[in-house]
Amino acid sequence: MLPQHVSAEPANGLNTDDLAKWLRQIFGPLFLVIVSIVAIFFLFTREITRFVQFIILAIGIGVIFYVPNIIETTAKAIAKALGVSIT
Repeated sequence: MLPQHVSAEPANGLNTDDLAKWLRQIFGPLFLVIVSIVAIFFLFTREITRFVQFIILAIGIGVIFYVPNIIETTAKAIAKALGVSIT
């Protein structure tokens, strides 16, 4: 058992300033490669309807990765909904 004065919360709070930047650097290029491969597959198999549906979905997901501050805004909203204090 831990003593009562020991807390799991960091003394200076959470520091997630570079989290969105890191996520964009990791998942952004990976996302583009996957979208390109699947789009080429749909075009070669001449499934135009599925291609259009996929491109619309890919644009929606791409907005999450490439629109500035959308990850931060979403993360803050989720944290606030969970009751985590945001400074």
